[in-house]
Amino acid sequence: MNKKERYEFVIDWFQKNMPEAETELHYSNPYELLVAVILSAQCTDKRVNIVTPELFKQFPTPELLAEAEFEDVEPFIRSVTFANNKTKHLIGMGKMLVSDFNSEVPDTVEDLVKLPGVGRKTANVITSVIFNQPNMAVDTHVFRVSARIGLTTNAKNPLQAEKQLIKYFPEELIHKAHHWLILHGRYTCLARRPKCEKCGLTEICKFYKSDMRHVIEQ
Repeated sequence: MNKKERYEFVIDWFQKNMPEAETELHYSNPYELLVAVILSAQCTDKRVNIVTPELFKQFPTPELLAEAEFEDVEPFIRSVTFANNKTKHLIGMGKMLVSDFNSEVPDTVEDLVKLPGVGRKTANVITSVIFNQPNMAVDTHVFRVSARIGLTTNAKNPLQAEKQLIKYFPEELIHKAHHWLILHGRYTCLARRPKCEKCGLTEICKFYKSDMRHVIEQ
């Protein structure tokens, strides 16, 4: 099976089995999603969804966030990972949205990565989810799953994986493929004990056919 055929199999399976894939973060506007994605770095979406309702209630706009002090914000996100740094990032992000972007979330990766706490992965999520741009955010789940299945080959970092994935996924499916791979990694292709017995991709999965699978599952 060549790479094109592998992608076709994966796309067909996900379209049939996960047609409505979308982010599990809760938000009602671009600003809220930006805050949530910043908080989700090395933290679970479940934990982020627990803290954001009160945070959004207290700081519903970039202007209010920009005016906040550290001690105003940190108590609301204390239970997420790296709360101190993320508090500084959120306040800095609010200030820059107000001062540089008229309080609107930018719609390009180039502008988004200028914001405190926003790297390429976060920028790709925002432009993909909010603006339906063909950008692929590669987190640990996407990196792991795409390598195991064989969608990427010898990718040494997220950027290399991103470039390979957007080359083969049809442009109109890239924003959805991001969620397919994340959710598959979150619930089926787990890092330590992948649930291969419940996976519909074993027929074409390089990892399933390898000796490494048996080492991990022991």
